[in-house]
Amino acid sequence: MHYTLADPQAWDIDDSTVTLPIYSKDAQEHSLHTLKENISFLQTIDCSSLPNSDQSTYTILLDYLETEYHGQLFSYYYEPLSPSSGIQSQLPILFAEYTFRCKEDVKNYLTLLSQFPEYLSGIMQYEQEKSAAGLFMPDYSAKKVIEQCDSIMNKKELSDKTHFLIVSFEERLASLTDTHVITEEEKLSYMTENERILITMVQPAYEKLADCITLLMGTSSQCNGLASLPEGKSYYLYLIRKNTGSNKDITELKTLLLQRFDQDYNSLSALYLEHESLIAQLANNSIPDDLTKEDAAAMLNTLQQQIAQEFPSFPCMTEASASSDEDITLPSCHIKTISSNLAPYMSPAFYLTPPIDDISENSIYINPENNLSGISLYTTLAHEGYPGHLYQTVFSHMYQNEQNINPIHHLLYFGGYVEGWALYVEMLSYEYAKEMTDNPHTIALYEIERLNKSMQLALYCLLDIAIHYDNATYEEVSSVMTQFGITDTSVIRDLYEYIAEEPTTYLKYYIGYLEILELKDEAKKLWGDAYTDLQFHTLFLETGPCNFEHIEIPPYGGIYF
Repeated sequence: MHYTLADPQAWDIDDSTVTLPIYSKDAQEHSLHTLKENISFLQTIDCSSLPNSDQSTYTILLDYLETEYHGQLFSYYYEPLSPSSGIQSQLPILFAEYTFRCKEDVKNYLTLLSQFPEYLSGIMQYEQEKSAAGLFMPDYSAKKVIEQCDSIMNKKELSDKTHFLIVSFEERLASLTDTHVITEEEKLSYMTENERILITMVQPAYEKLADCITLLMGTSSQCNGLASLPEGKSYYLYLIRKNTGSNKDITELKTLLLQRFDQDYNSLSALYLEHESLIAQLANNSIPDDLTKEDAAAMLNTLQQQIAQEFPSFPCMTEASASSDEDITLPSCHIKTISSNLAPYMSPAFYLTPPIDDISENSIYINPENNLSGISLYTTLAHEGYPGHLYQTVFSHMYQNEQNINPIHHLLYFGGYVEGWALYVEMLSYEYAKEMTDNPHTIALYEIERLNKSMQLALYCLLDIAIHYDNATYEEVSSVMTQFGITDTSVIRDLYEYIAEEPTTYLKYYIGYLEILELKDEAKKLWGDAYTDLQFHTLFLETGPCNFEHIEIPPYGGIYF
């Protein structure tokens, strides 16, 4: 609620109940029953009788809920404690970014924080039921979760008051004292309470979770990926549909991935033939990168300027602001560093979405362990910021508000659309980077980086399908990787375990990206000489997040001409 809406009361929503979603088997069954009732109710509505904008909302919503219902039928296949994206690492980040707008927010925060023991007890109950059903995580994953529980709630940092949940809490309180929302005495009282809850409740709860996982080790029946489980293949097909938004079957996906891999491989081979001297320089990391001296803030500013011709400007927040002479405040972006406690378990970077009724403040986190700089930092900021997640999120919110589109869209997550878009613009950003240098070796380097990333993602997607649908073993994956010159067993083991723990994660990004390229090719065929990237990007962004079959390319003469 707090992350979705800055002011629930303005939406006539009662936010007086402050609670974490505590798991129980009865609550899960009730949720499934409620979901089924909502689907049945929607099916009684005559879609054709609705206004055009609501017809689209109806179709997208019904499709989304039916997919969700199908997924919930696979009891205990979901893993909330994934080492790479589990709640044990994600929830502390959400608490660290919990915005304090008023005194009540601080009280609600402390209430939620105090519910950590009960919340994690629910997770433990779920994992015990999962184990009893023969679906517990492999031991290599369990060991990582146990290590994370110890590291994330580090006793010494809590005692020294250097833990990120103590430091960030004090920083957010400072803004309230500066604006006289709370007094200094209240600030000190809240700080004391925060430390008490973290030390006496949250940290012990993490210890109990680690103990629970330790006791459940050795109960897993999962020898490889999902395909080794009774309904694993069916669950995997559900995940593909849910996370990619594509309706292609496994055979079509494999064909698409192989074709793209071959295409990029041929392009890369031709590039090496054209720049033979690059091979030795690449091996020695001696090719200059003209972007190494740029910091993140400067790169984001540059990207905003570079995309102006090919991407639409932000819509006005309201029709009133469009007709007024007042300046429209554009969203700000705060670039932050991931805490050292969480850095080993987090992605290289991520964007944190703002509330739908307050998109003015945005945050991008950079992981210091990845040492991003130069072209890698530049393309990452394109992915997370402009014209990636930040730009797409803010554009969608502004456009849907301006068009009075039903806000229920904001509650539906379509990973293939949003991550596919972020990867699509990340790939485009290599072209923007080329425009900033006249060094032919640097230009070639950027293109090699782009092609290599695309090939790598295509390969990882094929491995994902092999592991989770074709039941490929570690030995089989290792054999494939060796053929590509990757012989370091630790690297291969890490990759295998990551894909086994995060089914369809690579597909979400790369299949989403390839679906966008297919839509772009379709637009070029239909629009002919009238095609521009600006028109295609406008169409895609104004359609908004959804599964890809809901994105229609109008013929020439449509509303975009």
